[in-house]
Amino acid sequence: MVLKYRIRLAQLPLAVYREVAAHLEQVEGVETELVSQTSQQFDYALSQIDSLWIDQPDDAATTQRVSQILAYYSDRYGAWETVAATHEPSPT
Repeated sequence: MVLKYRIRLAQLPLAVYREVAAHLEQVEGVETELVSQTSQQFDYALSQIDSLWIDQPDDAATTQRVSQILAYYSDRYGAWETVAATHEPSPT
């Protein structure tokens, strides 16, 4: 199984989203994608990024490492909000 989920931290700057994505992609089998902000109203308090898609293998070691990375950033910037989540069969 593959876990695919989208998370966000509304005030997280673009550079930090990029750092999180790069950090997560160092974990074997993890892929990320940044989702651009779609708001029609500009707001300095909002990030240029709406959210971050994370695709990862559904195994204990990967889940633990991804959780540790996300917790590191959560400790500094606030709690992640889960926007969407799915479980998909592994590609064959």
